[in-house]
Amino acid sequence: MDQRLSQVFLNPRTIALVGASGNSGKVTSRAQFFLIKHGYSGKIYPINPNRLKTHGLSCYKSLSAAPEPIDHAFIMLSGDAAIEAIDECASLGIPCATLFAGGFAESGKTGQDQQERVLGIARRGGVRILGPNSIGMINVSESVVLSPNAMLDLPVLPFGKLGVISQSGSLIGAMLSYGEARNIGFSKLISVGNEADLSVGEIGEFLVDDPLTDTILLFLETLRDSGGVAAMARRAHAEGKAVIAYKLGKSELGQQLAKSHTGAIAGSDAAFEAFVKHHGIARIQNFEALLAVPNLFKANKPLGHKCVSIVTTTGGAGAMVADCLGELGIEVSVPEDAVTSFMRSKGLPYEGSKMVDLTIAGTKPDIVSDVIGLLMANPNCDLVIMIVGSSARFRPEQAIKPLASWAHSKKPLVVYVAPHAPDALSYLSESGIPVFNTPEACADGVKAYLTWSDPKIEASPTKGAIGKINDILVQNNTSIFTEALALDVFDNLGIAVQRSRIANNPGNAAQIANEIGYPVAIKVYANDTLHKTEVGGVILGVDGQEAVQKACKTIKKNFSVTRPGFNIKGFLVQAMEVGMIEVLLGYKKDPIFGPIVVLGMGGVLAEIYCDRSVRLAPVTIDSAYEMIDEVKSLASIQGYRNGVLGDIDILAKTIVNLSILSAVSEIIEAEINPLIIKSEGQGVVAVDGLIFLNRS
Repeated sequence: MDQRLSQVFLNPRTIALVGASGNSGKVTSRAQFFLIKHGYSGKIYPINPNRLKTHGLSCYKSLSAAPEPIDHAFIMLSGDAAIEAIDECASLGIPCATLFAGGFAESGKTGQDQQERVLGIARRGGVRILGPNSIGMINVSESVVLSPNAMLDLPVLPFGKLGVISQSGSLIGAMLSYGEARNIGFSKLISVGNEADLSVGEIGEFLVDDPLTDTILLFLETLRDSGGVAAMARRAHAEGKAVIAYKLGKSELGQQLAKSHTGAIAGSDAAFEAFVKHHGIARIQNFEALLAVPNLFKANKPLGHKCVSIVTTTGGAGAMVADCLGELGIEVSVPEDAVTSFMRSKGLPYEGSKMVDLTIAGTKPDIVSDVIGLLMANPNCDLVIMIVGSSARFRPEQAIKPLASWAHSKKPLVVYVAPHAPDALSYLSESGIPVFNTPEACADGVKAYLTWSDPKIEASPTKGAIGKINDILVQNNTSIFTEALALDVFDNLGIAVQRSRIANNPGNAAQIANEIGYPVAIKVYANDTLHKTEVGGVILGVDGQEAVQKACKTIKKNFSVTRPGFNIKGFLVQAMEVGMIEVLLGYKKDPIFGPIVVLGMGGVLAEIYCDRSVRLAPVTIDSAYEMIDEVKSLASIQGYRNGVLGDIDILAKTIVNLSILSAVSEIIEAEINPLIIKSEGQGVVAVDGLIFLNRS
């Protein structure tokens, strides 16, 4: 890491405020005011050619007029004036600048051109830029408050060991507000804005090396530098620092434009989920949980059971948490007999249910502590959730104060406080206990912790098949491979494909069918027909020569209606295959996250049910088995209710084999749909496929 850059960025000793104002009603006056208010110990140089002083400090007409070298320029000008300021930074050798103003890439083509001009000037002069459109950087631990955010009017900024990097500037203030209300403190909070130069990943590296930061929170709208974030997250994990992300934009808007089922079901959010799992980043779905959850991640890693125990002073609130956990797939364990015996010894009505309801009668310090201790001793439990009702606000000594002793136990204790009880939230947070104010946030935080894992091993694709595939690409200069060519590629990856041959006419198709054996499937052969079923281009279970010729004529007739003027090249004759279940196995080169592999329910309904698992490619065999476990519809071939087992081992190998496509630069999307899974020991077979290539 560049130590000098980290220092001038996070802890500059000289700061220039370009465009500073002495009018306290203007945003451009706030940065100077807040630096002074919060005790900045370095030198501040306001730059404004039209003023003599701002907030009691002498103003300078330009950066070059400042009496000493500047570490960090905070530029509050816009448009051409901002570009001129960056040009002056470059000529003076100022190493770092923050561009506060918007109106750059986020505003369209003209703004993008302006941003490129700024970057060109900065790079030639060695200036590193935060922003544009950044609300700045707040280094609480060193009292460097380089931002005009209105929340900095707080009398004292909450100090702690959370580092925040946000692509939304206003959320910096929201987090400060949450933190101040709950005794949750921060080391650094950084708004990256347009992320034109300094990126989330690079700034994250600064926090990985910061001894005053032990957890890194990311508020994301997208990933502009996925490689940098991946490298940062892996370094953070190696240093024992959790990286926890919240991301906007989960919807699949625009996926209807995808050419294949794979493109439709492997949306950006699914790819992001695969990315964070691969690189050991925990993901929060509920914003309220983002600041509450770090105390949970300071505990030991989950034991692997992904099972929790629940104790509550209020049955209704406990049931709400249990419902939320159930929706997220988190299992609640049945307490051991010792809990039942203890409850009966205290005269409390408990019959061994999954949730231990203390009721009002059992809401006493010694009972609360003893029950939690018994639940912590359960070897089948990773985590204990305590739900506290009305006593949290007006009788904290009963069920809130006793919890502090469990703050650093081997297994984590999580608390949901049902009423509005700000003092209880503050007390528990300060004690180091993760405490939530809604059942949804509580369940989300618990799931994020229990599903958090080490970064995955980076797989290396076997390249033996790549040469043959490249030969096929050279010999067939088209941007779309439909069934015949696609199956040829899959065959060369070591994936079993169904027997098929191309016929020129109905008579030839009947001859081929005789040789393959009945029944057969008859399909239209055409490179520009992607989904043949939708246009009447597939007839299954055809038996006999006459039936084959009739099927060919029917397909031709269908096309005269659905695709008028279309010239059918021929027909694909394929042996019929029977198996246990059909799946979709796809590959896609995601524009943000890179190569991914998708496994999901197959057939024409793949997009409707969207039962899928996604991983970054190439995948390891262990990751392939994980994908199979995550697809709910595949439970039927994994021994569910003593059913017949499918060939899971060959399916896993097939997933690995398809992921080898990540080594083929021209292939941007591929799918096998359906891939038929047969019974254990009988293998799998690819029946249909598509491949899209970038020929530019």
